[in-house]
Amino acid sequence: MNFHKPKAFLLSILIVSQIVWTQTLVDSSKIVKVLSFNILHGATTKGDFDLDKIANVIKDADPDFVALQEVDFKTNRAMQVDLAAELGWRTKMTPLFARAMDYDGGEYGCGILSDYTFVRTQNIALPFTVGNEPRTAIEIVTVLPAGDTITIVGTHLDYLKDETDRIAQARKINEEFAANKYPTILAGDLNAIPGSTPINILEEIWSSSYNRENPQPTFPSNNPSVKIDYVMFHPKDRWKVLETEVIQDSIASDHCAYLVTLQLLDE
Repeated sequence: MNFHKPKAFLLSILIVSQIVWTQTLVDSSKIVKVLSFNILHGATTKGDFDLDKIANVIKDADPDFVALQEVDFKTNRAMQVDLAAELGWRTKMTPLFARAMDYDGGEYGCGILSDYTFVRTQNIALPFTVGNEPRTAIEIVTVLPAGDTITIVGTHLDYLKDETDRIAQARKINEEFAANKYPTILAGDLNAIPGSTPINILEEIWSSSYNRENPQPTFPSNNPSVKIDYVMFHPKDRWKVLETEVIQDSIASDHCAYLVTLQLLDE
């Protein structure tokens, strides 16, 4: 007779009970899933303008919010389609577009898709050198099912090798949101690697969701080698990272989508 079985059985019950008890502590109404996705102005890497391919990546990720970069609004290259609105329709999410500049018969900028309504929205112009592409930060204020008000900010920083504009844009974002009234999430294609000056500036205010010892690369999507897509949050004591995922689809975009699941903590 094995006299260790009752002890092992009781131990297994205690472990299962501990897991179930721990899981019940996570209030699902305070869970926020944020996806950062540079959509390559709808073109896909095949250049076939397949919005369903992009929408399927979003639907499979099942986020609450999507920060979109490289978003066209009725440009000729995007067949005069409002990309944010079209992707919102395909994913059953509420769309919002923020213009950064006029482009190709329409406009070009960032967008947000949301499962929740907007309390307030804002399009914040970021500094740039004359002759370079203008950049913007799109902000929404919304209310979670738990009744908490939060802010989501989406952005796309300058892509040039010279960091001058990225540094100025990072500083502007900190200036705008350092004293924000509500717990805030910043997501986007920052065109900068961990440890670079723009990221270091942002991380003076924002906490990042990536593993500093092993940051998962997000670009290019066919063979990711560098991390340039981020989800950050502020203040640090109001958010807990539950899970991160780099979604690699080499056709939908030249960027991987970056999904982060956060828990909003009580004050």
